[in-house]
Amino acid sequence: MPTDPRSLPRGLSRRSFLGAGVAATAGLGLFGCGGQSTTKSGGQANLQFMYWGSANEKAAIEQMTKAFEKSHSGTKVQPVHVPGDYETKVNTLVASNNLPDVAYMTAPTAYRLAEQGKIANIYPYIEKYSQLSGRKPQNFFWYGDKQVAGTPAASEISLLWYNKDLFTDASMTPPAEADKAWSWDQLLEVATALTLDQNGKRPSDSGFKADRIRQFGLSAPLSTQWTWYPLIRSNGGDVTDESGTKYTLNSPECVKVFQDLQDLIYKHKVAPSPAQLGGGDTANAPTTTVQLQTKRVAMAIDGQWTLLDMGESDLKYGIGVLPTYQEPITQEAGSCRVMSSSTKHPEQAIELYAYSVDGSNSDLFKKGLWMPVETKYYSDASAIDAWTKNDVHPPEYRTAAVDYRLNNSVRDFTQVLKNVPAIQEVLTPAIEQIATGKVPAKTVLDGLEAKIQPLLKGRYPIPNSI
Repeated sequence: MPTDPRSLPRGLSRRSFLGAGVAATAGLGLFGCGGQSTTKSGGQANLQFMYWGSANEKAAIEQMTKAFEKSHSGTKVQPVHVPGDYETKVNTLVASNNLPDVAYMTAPTAYRLAEQGKIANIYPYIEKYSQLSGRKPQNFFWYGDKQVAGTPAASEISLLWYNKDLFTDASMTPPAEADKAWSWDQLLEVATALTLDQNGKRPSDSGFKADRIRQFGLSAPLSTQWTWYPLIRSNGGDVTDESGTKYTLNSPECVKVFQDLQDLIYKHKVAPSPAQLGGGDTANAPTTTVQLQTKRVAMAIDGQWTLLDMGESDLKYGIGVLPTYQEPITQEAGSCRVMSSSTKHPEQAIELYAYSVDGSNSDLFKKGLWMPVETKYYSDASAIDAWTKNDVHPPEYRTAAVDYRLNNSVRDFTQVLKNVPAIQEVLTPAIEQIATGKVPAKTVLDGLEAKIQPLLKGRYPIPNSI
């Protein structure tokens, strides 16, 4: 995703879709040099690499493309930065049959273009390139048998962040191991103890002023599925059944989670409302780092990418796993990297594609923005140390993030469910309605069934093996 999630181009949700680009020169890469050399006969191959992201990511992509050119004689790459409405830009280029050779893409758009034959099926290249073959089947975007729209360059998960200075009692420190995850009641107990009004009183104290809270125990914004989706999966629920054809978000398991999240704000008074965070959709809310640093909140549920900001701050931060219901679960996602099916230089384009998704060509894993995708970075001790053994990643990161993603993650539903854009159009405002606290979660989720059920078209298949 972009270096700063707030810099997502218009048309993309702040956290719904991740731009998993690649960054930095091979010299800056934390894992060593990567990529493969290309021997080209004839004239020069000119390629385009299109992406979104902040100014920092723009600089990083430019460094990466220069490094690629240096190691691939006879190939030139033009970085195409799209800071505005990325989806509109993509649609315009598709209509003119002028899609860049390699590009970032949201999962729904990647699936659509793959089914239209606009982007290349990379399945035939998986065995050829170690950058691709070293991944699990679920790390690809499958749209049919032996049909792959692409793969992420990086991954993200949901975590529980906290300000260590506020946790003087070790027994209250968020657990960093999945098998020690708090129950919801334990989370609520700690959040209550850390919520203070202007007079230092807690919600459990007589005389507590709910309209004058200076420190909330927890931020758990309902505006993003990075909060609610892993929790409903933890409780045995999901948006649909396994086939993706039956709406199940109003199951008792899902209703329980959404009502718990709503109650954090309006019943227990331990979490800020959307208005208190910065507006109805929290678009104007301070970053998680700022909220923790200013002690506006003591804990916050947010994506792993927050580590980049944390590492650049003077905040003494910590990471814990999410609370659990039936089993410890976190959400995992990463945007799709695609290759145009109409590229004039397919041999050079696939070289650029493989190079761009190779973790060895990026230093943004070490800086905390991204998590790698390749399996070796979760199973080999030296490979894990290469991107986590530094001042940015706290000591508990190994269990709270690396092991957590490896053993307890499920893919974001937007990456596997068909017809997601249409589903999100009705799902998002409904969840926002729950966040206002004016309507019980069950009422909203029951009402959604008639709207979402007709939109369900199944799930994209994920094979057991490549």
